[in-house]
Amino acid sequence: MARYTLTTTAITLIAAATLLLTACGSGGDTEGVSGPSSSPPPSRTADVNRPDVSLPKDLKLVFDFEKPSDADSAAALNDAANYIRALNHGITEQDAKDPAYGFYSAAGAARYAKSQIQEYVDGGWTLTGKDRYYQAGTSPTDEGESIVVTFCEDQSQAYGKEVKTGKVHRTEESPASYQKFSLLMAPQEGSSVWHAQQITVEGKSDACRS
Repeated sequence: MARYTLTTTAITLIAAATLLLTACGSGGDTEGVSGPSSSPPPSRTADVNRPDVSLPKDLKLVFDFEKPSDADSAAALNDAANYIRALNHGITEQDAKDPAYGFYSAAGAARYAKSQIQEYVDGGWTLTGKDRYYQAGTSPTDEGESIVVTFCEDQSQAYGKEVKTGKVHRTEESPASYQKFSLLMAPQEGSSVWHAQQITVEGKSDACRS
């Protein structure tokens, strides 16, 4: 059982006007891709204490992203990855009220994370294996300072694991193994953190299989 297959359609739509995407390449890793721009407004320079989003040793998240040249885009992409880490942290901690995902999200994206985690908790499932994210893209929206972040997910090597027994349910690679994420990221006043505001998830994405 691959990740995110326990729910039906837990999707929040982003307005079509925000979905003008530009690819920022693939390869590399998002580790260390964060922080404000080289000449940021004062409201984005404050340091913050970020929550623990560590995962069990048997679950590995791979972010095969290239750092965008624009500092705001890089920060938005980094915290989009942190949102995914936080969501997985909540699943492995079996806590739908885990504060980590709330630190990196609000509105529809926070509701999505909570519902995903609750599905796993209610079903007695957690995750194991390797989950890969790649083909990242970023694009500023027409209004405000928000940035749309997109990326693909290959969950063909990520599996559901029964919490009580530890039994792993392995599945074969299939079109359902590939998904495409779009996240509307917004900067936070007085903080270097970017929040995921809204999220769409396209299942069985042909674009992510190529």
